[in-house]
Amino acid sequence: MSELHEIEHPLIEHHLCTVRDKSTRPSEFRAAIGRLSVLVGVYATEDLATRTCKIQTPITDADCETLAVRVGLVPILRAGLGMVEPLQQLLPDSAVWHLGLYRNEETAEPVGYYDKLPHSGAPNVALVLDPMLATGGSVDLVIRRLLSWGVDEIRILSIIAARPGIERVLRDFPQVKLYVAVVDPELNEQAFIVPGLGDAGDRIFDTPQNE
Repeated sequence: MSELHEIEHPLIEHHLCTVRDKSTRPSEFRAAIGRLSVLVGVYATEDLATRTCKIQTPITDADCETLAVRVGLVPILRAGLGMVEPLQQLLPDSAVWHLGLYRNEETAEPVGYYDKLPHSGAPNVALVLDPMLATGGSVDLVIRRLLSWGVDEIRILSIIAARPGIERVLRDFPQVKLYVAVVDPELNEQAFIVPGLGDAGDRIFDTPQNE
């Protein structure tokens, strides 16, 4: 699986402890997701194409590098929203395109409910944002939609990804790159990542579901 990039960094290990801990408060959870998003985002953008430009410093001329590609952020609603602001700090000129999916609790399969992508204007590179890659079903649908829109290159950014979901995505789309903070081994009977961190959307937005 050459297109899987599991990022190793002491700060990732540190902040993963925060998001995995069930006693972490929502405000702390959101902050840790943001920090992890930045760490993953830096690695996921390290080989973006650049072009040389000349600028004027207060002292003299200087040759600099600026991005040569248009980058779009595609958060998968709603948990992906927790990764948008941190990535916009890195890519302030990036457009944000939303795709809404929810999980059918009986089948564990994704159901699309929001799609406002225009007919034209696809970015060169799309960064798909989803804190949890579990079965891979949601990401699979998003990739197909972005390819039909005309995106040249798709990169998936997740905090925690399960091995079954990774295998599904890379089997169906071997050209897509996955950048993850950690790979967890399996899913439980409800298709939640084990050990995982629970429901990222509920924890980000402090909307616990009734048992």
